[in-house]
Amino acid sequence: MESLNDDRTDTFTDANRPLYEVKANLFKGMAHPVRVRVLEVLAHADTDLSVSDLLADTGLEASHLSQHLSVLRRHNLVVAERRGSLVFYGLAYPQVADLLAVARQLLVEILETTQQRLISTVGRPRLGSTDAASNAAVSSDAVSR
Repeated sequence: MESLNDDRTDTFTDANRPLYEVKANLFKGMAHPVRVRVLEVLAHADTDLSVSDLLADTGLEASHLSQHLSVLRRHNLVVAERRGSLVFYGLAYPQVADLLAVARQLLVEILETTQQRLISTVGRPRLGSTDAASNAAVSSDAVSR
């Protein structure tokens, strides 16, 4: 089977680059909603997926999907393999799925924390007011204007 990953630029081999730059470059490869979606689809698939499967799942035009898959290949996040006339894609490393899961968990925690902060802020009296009744009066005056 012919590998289609020969065109990728090895973005991780320059030993002179600081690790934080290499990490930033990895995240640049994921820095588009379509690419995250493709990675999520591949992470949840039981097997490699054909381009037509990915097209059906993402709803993108073939040229747009191809561009995003190319970026993912260059950043070593996916691998491509030609099988006859079809090209199949899979995650380059299982840790990519782990990274997506950790990102999801982090986002849930951030959203929950933000929601709790908003709830606690809404319950506080307005600045300069002395009690909740005056807050209610100010709020109703503002609404009636």
